[in-house]
Amino acid sequence: MTVTLRTERPPVRPRSGRRPLPPLIFLLVLAVAALAVWWYVIRQEKQQEEEQQAACETVEAAPPSLDPATVNLRVFNATDTPGLAQTVASALQERGFVVDEIANDSSGREVTGVGELRHGPRGTDAADYMRLVIPDIGDYPDTRATAQVDVVVGPEFTTLATPEAIAAALAPVEDAAAAC
Repeated sequence: MTVTLRTERPPVRPRSGRRPLPPLIFLLVLAVAALAVWWYVIRQEKQQEEEQQAACETVEAAPPSLDPATVNLRVFNATDTPGLAQTVASALQERGFVVDEIANDSSGREVTGVGELRHGPRGTDAADYMRLVIPDIGDYPDTRATAQVDVVVGPEFTTLATPEAIAAALAPVEDAAAAC
């Protein structure tokens, strides 16, 4: 048995002259571009989810669309203008609201601005709806056990919102509710 030892190295292949750096740089740039596109898509999806969540929260916080015949009101005049409570009560009755009492405000509270809505916890939905009917009116929650709402007309009261404005304020809420 003869063993031959090779001490010679195999011949080295000549280099092709290509450098591996340009293809590696190209692949690196391609990877960075893919990462940027991926980041943009993920961020856009997150933003859409946040907008959807915000729309659903808006629907939950939006005033309810109530039938005016189910809203019981008392109208009080907190101004020096005689007959203002009667005028406002008549306008509310024409729109279908139930007005139980019309009088001057005897609470002793100073009412500023357009006026205020006084209501208990059971009257919160009705008060939220009345804020659409009387824009910029203030809110004064109290401890009454009924759903009745007191409309206290203030010195800056001018007019009720138009039925079209109320419908327009409720329309986007109904559209958003369908999306949730």
